[in-house]
Amino acid sequence: MNKRDLLLEIGLEEMPARFVTESMTQLGSKVEEFLNEQKVSYGQVKLYSTPRRLAVLVQDVAEAQEDIEEEVKGPAKKIALQEDGEWSKAAIGFTRGQGMTVEDIYFKEINGVEYVHVNKFVRGKQVADLLPALRDIVVGLHFGKNMRWANNDLRYIRPIKWLVALFGGEVIPFEITNVETGKTTHGHRFLGEETVIDSPAAYEAQLEEQFVIADPAKRKDMIRSQLSQLEKEQSWTIPVDEDLLEEVNNLVEYPTVLFGSFNESFLELPAEVLITSMKEHQRYFPVKDQSGKLLPFFVTVRNGNSHSIDQVAKGNEKVLQARLADADFFYKEDQSKDIDFFLSKLQAIVYHEKIGTLSEKVGRIRRLSAELGDLTGASDEAKEKADRAAEICKFDLVTQMVYEFPELQGIMGEKYALQKGEDREVAAAVNEHYEPRHAEDGAPDTLTGAVVSLADKLDTIVSCFAVDIIPTGSQDPYALRRQAAGIVLILQERKWNIALEDVLQTAISVVKKDNVGVKSEETLLEELVSFFKLRIKHSLQERGVRYDLIDAVIEGRVGAVPSLFAKADVLMARKEEAGFKETTEALSRVINIAKKAEELASIDEQLFENEEEKELYQAFLRVQEGLQGTDKVKEQFDLLGSLQQPIEQYFEHTMVMAEDASVRKNRLSQMSELASLILSFADFNKLLVK
Repeated sequence: MNKRDLLLEIGLEEMPARFVTESMTQLGSKVEEFLNEQKVSYGQVKLYSTPRRLAVLVQDVAEAQEDIEEEVKGPAKKIALQEDGEWSKAAIGFTRGQGMTVEDIYFKEINGVEYVHVNKFVRGKQVADLLPALRDIVVGLHFGKNMRWANNDLRYIRPIKWLVALFGGEVIPFEITNVETGKTTHGHRFLGEETVIDSPAAYEAQLEEQFVIADPAKRKDMIRSQLSQLEKEQSWTIPVDEDLLEEVNNLVEYPTVLFGSFNESFLELPAEVLITSMKEHQRYFPVKDQSGKLLPFFVTVRNGNSHSIDQVAKGNEKVLQARLADADFFYKEDQSKDIDFFLSKLQAIVYHEKIGTLSEKVGRIRRLSAELGDLTGASDEAKEKADRAAEICKFDLVTQMVYEFPELQGIMGEKYALQKGEDREVAAAVNEHYEPRHAEDGAPDTLTGAVVSLADKLDTIVSCFAVDIIPTGSQDPYALRRQAAGIVLILQERKWNIALEDVLQTAISVVKKDNVGVKSEETLLEELVSFFKLRIKHSLQERGVRYDLIDAVIEGRVGAVPSLFAKADVLMARKEEAGFKETTEALSRVINIAKKAEELASIDEQLFENEEEKELYQAFLRVQEGLQGTDKVKEQFDLLGSLQQPIEQYFEHTMVMAEDASVRKNRLSQMSELASLILSFADFNKLLVK
């Protein structure tokens, strides 16, 4: 079968860098999905992107769909043939629907029943006739941000300027927003020209002649190579932030690395200020010496060649010089004020109209930190530090530096707190209370930071739930899911043996004292526990815990998070051991029969009728005492496992649903007590055992 290469390029006005890679990947996936659905064979797929284009090149695409010969099953013989031996309407309709006639019918037996069958042959269509449907793929791409232009109805990431669609040397005809497909693409905006693509295979090379490196991986390698060369020439270290490199790579079509300098006096500013000014605002790479000390230089990537590179460097120096001068001014202005000045300004900042001001939020964080200090058994000294850290944890939000550079919240708070003579751990907590800031971040290192971080996140989540700001789908404007995951991480890493329900109830009480929301405390607790169970489930999934084991440990009361995680780990470790299935079945049997108890009563040993009842009761008392005496989860599981034999013997010789009502009630009460004990560890009914 003959084959051709397929090229599809969408030419656009400059796209935001953060959408380029994802959009390129999406285009490639949709083209492959289209070819697979159409049963068209193809070879390697190459993806291309720059700020001005998204493209996909598919090699060795078949010129026609594969012919299909298949056996198609129809109605049963007794339905297909009438009593007079004539074909029924069902048989005729079936063959007509397959493009066949009753002459093509044969019978084939399946599970003792004969069915009508036909052999159907479908000749494959010419692929060139199918490819105009690629228009739907182009139009159907979705982006994080869309816009309209001119009088067009299409909403798209940026206006479409040209379209290249080739199957071999032939143009695939279609049109979008008055732009027709053709062979002409555009080179670099300033260095290149229009160029006619001779064939899909020549696409990348022809664009490179026009100063466009269409392969993003190749562009990124060029940047890395030039950075390395600059490091060698200058004896520098240029730390490469991968996110910044990705962004810069999607801002250029032809990368040329260059460097500039700034006034050495700016090195007196905190390194974080300098780096943030360079990276976040100018997309520059900072420069360090071999020991890691920041140097008064920066590196940037030009979208073009090395022509007049010195002038470009000077232009960038002027821009950065102005930015750093502003930062220096903000820094000195902030230093002239004391912390109380900033704290007073928090009273005028509304956190949320239904929740209150930042000052009110800080007040709740202080009260909640004190309560958490009591719950965790912190010392008086630790509670004093947590109180001070909670009091000043938000002061830097109203500093000029953080107003200009929001990325520095917490970081500048720690530096300013140290400058004002605060305790080191208190100052560190001002920064740490935002941790974990993202999925890869860790929990706070200090006890003070952990307590204040917990208090802040709890206040945010509980307050939002109280006023019905609850995450739905992809909507989570206050990042409540991330903050809940942070709370789970802190409780887990700190090994605090406090029940999540108690922590949430404490936070609810603090929030309700400020009259936030109108929900009852009971409703709020129920909603919050359900929300946190989903976060815990997600965390356990990331640890590789099997889904049924997760369901087993989070079915009832959450309790202490470290204990819950340990239970999941123990079940994961024991699930393949000999005897695990039998233990699970015995414990599950108790849980199941306990559900029949309608009215509970104290267990009366005088009503026991056999030795097995007595032995199970004694085993219950022994395990109950043992569980109360250990917080080691492995020992708890072994204690429950010791119930297997007395449970099996009990059911072998005892009918729980006895005819005598008092005996039946006593036995069901015993089952209920035992089930409660078992469920305090996990709901073994949820486990799938082989």
